[in-house]
Amino acid sequence: MAPPEKPQRFATTQWSLVAAAGSPDAREALATLCGLYWHPCYAFVRRRGYAAEPAFDLTQGFFLRLLESNDLATVDRERGRFRTWLLAALKHHLANDWHREQAQKRGGGAAHLSIDGAEAESQYERLEPSHDLTPERIFERRWALALLQRALGTLRDEYARLGKADLFERLSGVLTGGSAESTYQAIAADLGMSESNVKVTVHRLRNRYRALIQEEIARTVEREDEVDDELRHLLAALE
Repeated sequence: MAPPEKPQRFATTQWSLVAAAGSPDAREALATLCGLYWHPCYAFVRRRGYAAEPAFDLTQGFFLRLLESNDLATVDRERGRFRTWLLAALKHHLANDWHREQAQKRGGGAAHLSIDGAEAESQYERLEPSHDLTPERIFERRWALALLQRALGTLRDEYARLGKADLFERLSGVLTGGSAESTYQAIAADLGMSESNVKVTVHRLRNRYRALIQEEIARTVEREDEVDDELRHLLAALE
């Protein structure tokens, strides 16, 4: 009997589904992508000089239009990365000053994209202090942070399902710039593990985190050979 065919990992990425006009799964895929990119787009609009409330309305209106219109039916299949296409679409949206033509109640009609305006502004102020980064660089940086946070959340949920939430919380610092080297012994004692087992767990944790980051990136590109390039771009955006 012939071996089963290798799964086509990139045949049903969210960006591929979005581009498939008329696909029953396209709307759900687009909503997922919009959830990832809402805060990066908000930060871009704020850095373009808009105050908090107009920036919220513009960003919310932009995503509502994407979700409710058929604009994506005309997207070129060679459009490239979703991130690149979305930023160009947002710039066009701002150029048309959409909020003057179609006022949206702040948060209204967006149950599938429920965003807290105060929380969005708090994130912007906390993560984007005053500096000379361009709006484009801010967008790229927030995209990278949002993607890392989503991968970290998935990893946290995986450990919780295994009944290892405490272990994850004790070791997660190594994934976010911290170091557990000086605390391996203490963690091992607290959790009833050997120090060598803790170190092995950290190694596996890092590998799984990297794999989840790659999976998140894969959702937003068309081809597998683009993932490594996007990963390098993500790391550069955080520098």
